[in-house]
Amino acid sequence: MEPAALIQLPPIGSAGTPAASGPGTGRDAGRTSVRVEGDRLLIEHLVLADHALASFVAGRAAEERPALIERALRIGLTALQDVGVTVNVDVVRAEFDKLVRQAELVNERAATTLEQTLRANFADGDGRLPRTLEKFLGDRGALRTFVNDLFDETKRDSAIGRIGALLGTYFDGDASRLALLLDPTRLGSPMHQFREEISAGFERLNERLTAIEAAASARASERAKSAAKGADFEQLLGAMLGELARGSGDLLERTADDQGDVIRSKKGDFVITVNPGLTNGADLRVVVEAKDRAISGRAMRDELREAKTNRGAAIGLVVFTPAHAPSGIAPFDVRAGDVYCVIDPEAPEPATLEAAVRLARLLALASLRETEVEVNASAISGALTGIREQLELVRGLKATLTSIGTSSKEVATGLDRLRDGIIARVAEAEAELRIAG
Repeated sequence: MEPAALIQLPPIGSAGTPAASGPGTGRDAGRTSVRVEGDRLLIEHLVLADHALASFVAGRAAEERPALIERALRIGLTALQDVGVTVNVDVVRAEFDKLVRQAELVNERAATTLEQTLRANFADGDGRLPRTLEKFLGDRGALRTFVNDLFDETKRDSAIGRIGALLGTYFDGDASRLALLLDPTRLGSPMHQFREEISAGFERLNERLTAIEAAASARASERAKSAAKGADFEQLLGAMLGELARGSGDLLERTADDQGDVIRSKKGDFVITVNPGLTNGADLRVVVEAKDRAISGRAMRDELREAKTNRGAAIGLVVFTPAHAPSGIAPFDVRAGDVYCVIDPEAPEPATLEAAVRLARLLALASLRETEVEVNASAISGALTGIREQLELVRGLKATLTSIGTSSKEVATGLDRLRDGIIARVAEAEAELRIAG
């Protein structure tokens, strides 16, 4: 709040009039003094000649008059100050209104000019832009004329005409450049060179295949004449004998590379030691020979005799391939007390080899009658007799098959039934051995 101004007034009479008299303001300019010191206002010897105001002040108590005069002076000065600000605002408002009117006039002139310019350039019918667009993009414009000329198929000098002529030159007909380039029969074309290279490659490949086939045939011929083929047959026979031995409890040994009891003799490719449970602990053996080469009957008997002596075996079993088997022994036979069997390495029949091995075991068990081991020799002899009868029937049917070609299927079926019968008789003989044990 502003500090109160110090006001000094002359004494007022009882009638409430100032001591000084005079009309108007009654202010004595010679005696009145006003000073401003900072925020303080000092007024000295102020005389105000106004009857109404003097009466208003005289109606107040003497102690209230100084505050009343101070408030009146403050109110008056504040009113004068507001009047000055109001005058300044009016001046500003007047100037602003003047500027607004000038801006409105300028805007009206600019809007009129802009409207005239837009109408001149963008009017629907007469504008420069519509006329220009119609000139270039209309139905008869420059662009439509240019496009029509460019893609007119009837004109040879148009783009489409030129492209068609160019494509026809390269792709149309047998005389086109593409046909010339892709024709393998035309000398000088890339495909002709490719064809020559491919033909030469196939010729070289054919020569290599022919050489490989000739070498394979030569190796096969040499292999048939050498012991290598026999070694393959021995491996096949060893695998089949191993399966049979695991199922019967026998022991199989490959002895083709081992010397036996005879000095410097390796006769006997395999040795089967019969299950001791069937022999009451006696050591009973069957020697097996694999033959993939031609051999006479006498030489085979001598070789089996030596093999049995060399391996300490009671019975010999020889297995031939079909190409080298003696006539009349397929699928197996008993000759000179030994078993002969035929196995085709291209299509081996495990049942045929199983029957031959079981027959050899029976013959070996029958030989135990000359030892101290107790066996039912009569039962074994009866089973062997039945087997021999079945084998005779097999040989008879084979002879029939040879002479009567039209009944080959029936005879083959009969052979299968007889083979099953032989296996059954072998099983009966083995059953008799178990009963005797």
